[in-house]
Amino acid sequence: MSESRQKPFSEVKELPQNRIGILGATSLVGTCLLPLLNETGWLITACSRSTDEQPGKGLQWQRLPMPESISLSPALQKSADVIPNWICLAPIWVLPDYFSFFEVHGARRVVVLSSTSRFTKNESTDPEEQATALQIANAEARVQEWAERTCVEWVILRPTLIYGFGQDKNIAEITRFIRRFGFFPLFGKASGLRQPIHAADVASACLATIEASCPVNRAYNISGGETLSYRNMVTRVFISLNRRPRLLTVPLWTFRLAVTLLRYLPRYQNWSAAMAERMNQDLVFDHTEAARDFAFKPRSFVLPTEDLPS
Repeated sequence: MSESRQKPFSEVKELPQNRIGILGATSLVGTCLLPLLNETGWLITACSRSTDEQPGKGLQWQRLPMPESISLSPALQKSADVIPNWICLAPIWVLPDYFSFFEVHGARRVVVLSSTSRFTKNESTDPEEQATALQIANAEARVQEWAERTCVEWVILRPTLIYGFGQDKNIAEITRFIRRFGFFPLFGKASGLRQPIHAADVASACLATIEASCPVNRAYNISGGETLSYRNMVTRVFISLNRRPRLLTVPLWTFRLAVTLLRYLPRYQNWSAAMAERMNQDLVFDHTEAARDFAFKPRSFVLPTEDLPS
């Protein structure tokens, strides 16, 4: 879509400003975000590859088209609903395939969920993790370039380690491992600092950046409300399970062997020896700018029953 057809978000008075589209609505953060949007009066179009979801008051589901089927033809542009606001919770590297989709729907502000992994995994010893970090960084650059070319306001949010409702791939996996084996392996002192962030706090940040008059066309790191060592983080999981902490300190070669064996089990296919190496690395990010610009105030790391996997 050419620049001449685009206007800054604040100048498009005729657009339905309370319309919002969600890409990745069935994700963990998405399930937290939809009720927040509904409570604050947004008219939501939730996009999904599935058609099993049920509509509700102020909520309609739209089948997400395959990228190759999206067209910028005048006929499609005329028939498409105007949705000026978008929150994108799908993996950021898929978004370039949907730039035309956003344009068809008249996007004017886009909030995109990325990850601090673009920084923490870029020097990993695992080639797959390095590739992931590069993939995220490249996707961020493409989002910025597209948005600026089409005069779309953009905000990128980079959360730290996300957990919540027993559905995440971080704390929930540690919990399942402890339940299954009764202990948890640690490499060395496991003194690296972590800032787990609850999925509901990530959802609140997404809503705040859509609603607030905060600076746009920039990225924010958003971290959890408490900083603790990896060892203490795992200990908290044991305590939440009402179990005595059993932390087994192992040498790196043992951890590598264990990971090699565990990866034969589908649940642990994403584990790697690089996880052990990072146990002693500080993965800490300041969220002062987010607190200043849109009152971001995340909770401390707590694990009530509803945040543990069933």
